[in-house]
Amino acid sequence: MHVGGNTGTEAAVVDVRGTVADGFEPVRDAFVRNFEQRGERGAAVAVYRDGHKVVDLWAGTRDADAPTDGTARPWAVDTAQIVRSATKGVAAAVVLLLHQRGRIDLDAPVATYWPEFKAAGKERVLVRHLLAHRAGLPALDRPLTPAEAIDGVSGPAALAAQAPVWEPGTDHGYHVQTYGWLLAELVPRVTGRTVGRWVAEEIARPLGLDLWIGLPADEAHRVGRIAPVEEPPAAAGGGLALRPKRSVAEAYRDPDSLTRRAFGVISPPPDENDPAYRAAEQPASGGISTARALARFYAATIGDVDGGHRLFAPATLTLARTEESAGPDRVLVVPTRFGLGFMLHGPAAPLLGPGSFGHPGRGGSLGFADPDTGTAFGYVTNGLRKGVTADPRAQALIRAVRSVS
Repeated sequence: MHVGGNTGTEAAVVDVRGTVADGFEPVRDAFVRNFEQRGERGAAVAVYRDGHKVVDLWAGTRDADAPTDGTARPWAVDTAQIVRSATKGVAAAVVLLLHQRGRIDLDAPVATYWPEFKAAGKERVLVRHLLAHRAGLPALDRPLTPAEAIDGVSGPAALAAQAPVWEPGTDHGYHVQTYGWLLAELVPRVTGRTVGRWVAEEIARPLGLDLWIGLPADEAHRVGRIAPVEEPPAAAGGGLALRPKRSVAEAYRDPDSLTRRAFGVISPPPDENDPAYRAAEQPASGGISTARALARFYAATIGDVDGGHRLFAPATLTLARTEESAGPDRVLVVPTRFGLGFMLHGPAAPLLGPGSFGHPGRGGSLGFADPDTGTAFGYVTNGLRKGVTADPRAQALIRAVRSVS
């Protein structure tokens, strides 16, 4: 069913485009309400069920900081956005697929592939520790400048030289940015290819995904601008956010806390709309995607997509959804659950059900798969909230998907 310019009384507020399969209309309705009630600027959502696309919607303006005088460029069918930490799930798939192909041993020390890494007491850091946020390296001894953060050298070199914050493997804490530099060095040491190139050649191209870690110059015209937006008071609540959660807020305000240091490994914060930032390969937070591509990627992790390509073998799928870390997070403070590179369903990151795995992006975007229902989900937005996980807009869409599951 096509969803076009006339969707009833809401048409004057938001012009939703795309398609919805019969029975999935509640997802469209929730998407509309995000614009009406939750201050959405521009966004897209896509859902796959049993390998087939059942929801593909977009609306609003391409740029979150666009003028409100009617001249803003509309979100188009091929508009993509930076998805921040939703990138981590795609990067994790690279390592799991290399393991599936016999190229990486998850229980091998990282130094097996990256000898310089064993310095300063890191001889026993395993590959699985990197993926499960158990390496003890969520912060840097010295923050990097924005230029250093994207030069492909400074981040991995700093991590190789420094000592872990805790005994690796004994605890977990969200590696906000360092996750990306760790994988950005590990993967080329094993394959001779960067993470971005590997994703392009082994995942995006076979699946036909508009998804990049390192945006090509000839695709830059499709990508909108992101900007912080305030949530309407009536829609407040939900999400693991730095402000509503008092303990997290207190930790973040303390300049000496691990929370503040982990979120501040790049100082000053980079301009995520900068073309140089978007072109750099940043497996922790720099991925750019459409909602359609994010959902299709996750669909391929749990089954055949449109009767064709599949990414994960059954054993690899089990690895992706098996809990590796759980309990109080030394960076996010509240309890979190992680598998091998993926966040797992739980109070901090509510997904579709107990078996769901995926990854949110701080500010809103989200991708995940739920093997138990054969569902894959992708949501991309240009309006960034303060929350780390469980964005109210994404949660409203998940509830709608759950209502038709």
